[in-house]
Amino acid sequence: MNELRTEILVVGGGLGGIAAALAALRRGRHVVLTEEYPWLGGQLTSQAVPPDEHPWIEEFGATRTYRALRDGIRDHYRRAYPLTDAARVHPALNPGAGWVSKLCHEPRVAVAVIDELLAPWRAAGRLTVLQPARPTRADVDGDTVRAVTVERLGTGATTTIAADYVLDATETGDLLPLTGAEYVTGFESRAETGEPSAPDAAQPHNQQAISYCFALDHLDGDHTIDRPARYGHWRSVEPEFWGSPLLSFGAPDPRTLRPKPRVFDPNPGDDALAVDADQSREQGDGNLWTFRRIAARDLFAPGHYASDITLVNWPNIDYFEAPVVDVDDATRRARLDDAKQLSLSMLYWMQTEAPRPDGGTGWPGLRLRADVVGSTDGLAQAPYVREGRRIRAVTTIVEHDLSQAVRGAHGARRYADTIGIGMYRIDLHPSTGGDNYLDVAAEPFEIPLGALLPQRMRNLLPAGKNIGTTHITNGCYRLHPVEWNIGEAAGHLAASCLDDDRQPHEIQAKQPLLEDFQALLTRDGVELRWPAGVSGY
Repeated sequence: MNELRTEILVVGGGLGGIAAALAALRRGRHVVLTEEYPWLGGQLTSQAVPPDEHPWIEEFGATRTYRALRDGIRDHYRRAYPLTDAARVHPALNPGAGWVSKLCHEPRVAVAVIDELLAPWRAAGRLTVLQPARPTRADVDGDTVRAVTVERLGTGATTTIAADYVLDATETGDLLPLTGAEYVTGFESRAETGEPSAPDAAQPHNQQAISYCFALDHLDGDHTIDRPARYGHWRSVEPEFWGSPLLSFGAPDPRTLRPKPRVFDPNPGDDALAVDADQSREQGDGNLWTFRRIAARDLFAPGHYASDITLVNWPNIDYFEAPVVDVDDATRRARLDDAKQLSLSMLYWMQTEAPRPDGGTGWPGLRLRADVVGSTDGLAQAPYVREGRRIRAVTTIVEHDLSQAVRGAHGARRYADTIGIGMYRIDLHPSTGGDNYLDVAAEPFEIPLGALLPQRMRNLLPAGKNIGTTHITNGCYRLHPVEWNIGEAAGHLAASCLDDDRQPHEIQAKQPLLEDFQALLTRDGVELRWPAGVSGY
């Protein structure tokens, strides 16, 4: 067993973990970062999900370092890829011309940019990355985490890392049960939160669907995969609220809940430079091929891409049969395998049975692009996890803090201890309790520091979507730029506590300390308030 000692330990190398590590490193601190999967970047890379962002992202509404990440992705394409002249000079280059985001791109490009951001700190010996590794045990003394032990996947070797501050940036809040921190999963009750959309009784195992995303192109020939073992099961599933079989191009409209047919038209020859993604105006999922397209071949030199590449992250691959958080390891593995079977079954159905506009059936030319997602089975390295464990926090963000239906013209709640901002509709996918979508219009919101503070633990900080949200508000605080902002603030908070020999709760509770911390965030490019006149959707 190896042992390490560091100032700040960040467990989880998703967007929150990367942002936390970079913030602490810029403050002169030493950091150990661990990550379970081969790629750093979490939902942006190993989970293969292009950024979900608000419509003002190009002008405001994100931290300076999140903008640097986005700029780095575009610069990478301009430096390394044979873009057309028009695409190269386009100031808001969208390499995939997808409708879900103003920046749809291949996951591997984000991996390269993240590695570049971290490279100077690794070279200087200030950052140590342990990968692939997952946490297995924590050494806790009362309300303080002394060390975390991680296991190196593939070898079984263990490393125990002692740290002054421990940041949980895992996708499902894995450190919370290991450290004994108080947390919640699934739906809270209306009696606890007062939320209009909450159920009468708590439902801890009622959790949002997970998804195994995958990338496709379309070529001549037959690229049909072997029939998945569970195809018969998934071919027969027709949820009562769906309006069609799960394996179809139909699904409920998240906002109206009425059945919404979609079309599927590979390589439609659309004007890629004319795509203007804006979820406040248009959901963009009319043609599933262009919805989450991550490489639009017409933006590159003729022949460089034989086909567009699209990313399948559609409602039809949402696995909501059973939860995967807070179940035993064997059950979790079985359910993750079943989720993979659903994704592969959707692909097989598209290749063999899906209706085509010309009256035929099946697109055998659909090709699974394992190389694009960096896996052997063709699916993303990790499941797209929308919801995990959430801390019992000093401040819990609830639906009526930002719901348009509740807040009306008042806008979202303003917090005296804001440490960042974000915007997305409250977007809950079907859940393991049999619930349909829950989609609520929201106002541009703030991130309170109190939501990053566990009620009891002193040196354990959440650095991702495990902050003090509810099942409902998690639906808009879980997206890419918000996760990054949360992680960045957590990294700064740990560094500030080390600089001034303070504790996180003290900084939040004492006005002069809080104002100093907020001023520091502002100087580092963290936006704390929305501009006047910006309203949600």
